[in-house]
Amino acid sequence: MKAIEIKTITKSDGSISLESTGLKGGIPVRVLILSEEEEMEEKNYLKFLSNNPALDFLNDPEENVYTSKDGKPFKN
Repeated sequence: MKAIEIKTITKSDGSISLESTGLKGGIPVRVLILSEEEEMEEKNYLKFLSNNPALDFLNDPEENVYTSKDGKPFKN
């Protein structure tokens, strides 16, 4: 596996664009984003997760396996 670092700045809508990587076209890649921002606010993080297509499988009825009767109540 080859690692390539490309620095960029987020656009006003939070998206990014990448310049040429030097790789041939059609090669599967993984993109890892490491932000230099200290912390992502919880509301922004939850918004990001709720719009993430990688988690769409959680909306499938087969994934809804737990009910309110599962587990034990938590008492603080």
